[in-house]
Amino acid sequence: MARLCAAGLIASLVHVATAQTTLQGNDCTAAGVYTLCQNLWGANTGVGSQTTTLISTNGDSASWSTTYQWSQSPDNVKSYPNLYHNTAKGMQLQDIVTAPTNWQWFYKSADSDLRADVSYDLWTGVPQAGDPASAASSYEIMIWLSQRGGVGGIGNVVAQNLRVGGHTWTLKHGPNSNWDVFSFITAEGDITDFRADLADFFQYLVDQQGVAKTQFVQAIQVGTEPFTGAAELVTTNFSVDIS
Repeated sequence: MARLCAAGLIASLVHVATAQTTLQGNDCTAAGVYTLCQNLWGANTGVGSQTTTLISTNGDSASWSTTYQWSQSPDNVKSYPNLYHNTAKGMQLQDIVTAPTNWQWFYKSADSDLRADVSYDLWTGVPQAGDPASAASSYEIMIWLSQRGGVGGIGNVVAQNLRVGGHTWTLKHGPNSNWDVFSFITAEGDITDFRADLADFFQYLVDQQGVAKTQFVQAIQVGTEPFTGAAELVTTNFSVDIS
């Protein structure tokens, strides 16, 4: 889904991060090799509040939390509080040997009727560099580790019981603005300890879904998309690399 807080905007919003830095409003902060953003791109479709707190960084690892409460327009995403890797990008899919990632997270609290996902948002395009959700975007590749309240990805189901990266998914595909969206949606319930190689997902899309191997990775983001409800989501550890 569209992300309006792109890399160009990040540059004007970044602050120097210290432990327990809490973001208010549509703000971002430096987080080691990452940038942490509130990204309130859909907030005007509802009523609510959100804060995101950087807990710590250590090398290519980071931890953070997001607390939110949103109501109205239950089918609209209100935000995408996310961590964005500053340098893990710029390679063509055909040249990626490995892209290992770890993500350990949990809901410290969550409404029983929460509508939200927890997801990777990977962006590729024809030019080597480009902001997420921009004219430079060709594909948005989402990996949903959680799906609550019946929310679903864009488009139609194109594969079921799909085994990629050590887990089982339902794959949806459809258009959004000027790019296509592929959503790998967990078929296992919440995957709170995710350890995989993103190269496996890229290779599957090249081999089975017609994505050109010459596409460049333009951005790797991870976070949550709240629709409605209240929750506190905590990431105890996240890391990603690409080579």
